[in-house]
Amino acid sequence: MTTGFTIYHPEGDQPSTPKRVPHRGGAANPSATTVAARFPGAVLRSIVGWGETTLFVAADQLHDVVQWLHDEPSECYDYLSDVTAVEYRDLSQPMEVVWHLRSVKYRRFLRLKVQLAKDAPLAVPSVWDIYKGADWLERETFDMFGITFTGHPDLRRILLWESFTEGHPLRKDFPLRGRFSRSQQLTNALAAAPESRYSMEELSIADAFEDLPLDMRARLAGGDRTGE
Repeated sequence: MTTGFTIYHPEGDQPSTPKRVPHRGGAANPSATTVAARFPGAVLRSIVGWGETTLFVAADQLHDVVQWLHDEPSECYDYLSDVTAVEYRDLSQPMEVVWHLRSVKYRRFLRLKVQLAKDAPLAVPSVWDIYKGADWLERETFDMFGITFTGHPDLRRILLWESFTEGHPLRKDFPLRGRFSRSQQLTNALAAAPESRYSMEELSIADAFEDLPLDMRARLAGGDRTGE
């Protein structure tokens, strides 16, 4: 029989739903101050909106900041709830990669953002080595926005098939009907080998393994695969 556990209440506070939270301003997450002190120059700016603190972090220090927030006992951000990106209609605005971190122990939420200029490589460090849950989250952001997560062990599309050539559907320049005409989409669909969407077991049954690209064949025929 397992033993019980004690719920941690910071400074004796009881859980409660925040009320009358201001749109702008308000009390910042105390982690914002500690991160800025621990990593001079890493925090470019911080904002508080609707009771949530957002830190804009330098890309080259993002991994160190996340690692420290995860490992430091006084912070204990042990849960990565989401990784995503934002592109604005204003082409002069940089793209933003977003990480949502939660400290279950201290009941804190912290949003980190890295801004990427569109005329520079869209790449940020992977945090997969810190949070294994980042695996599929980073792959989805790569698939939908084209953001490269340096250090990810298996960075490839996850929602669309690997040979998808129309771009990244959540980018502002992606047409609602896709980049190709309806007739071209139909031509592409008829020309595609449906066997390339199947699992390794189904491929063996369909005997279509030889129709796959060489890199896909090598991965399917290999050992353990991350994210499957």
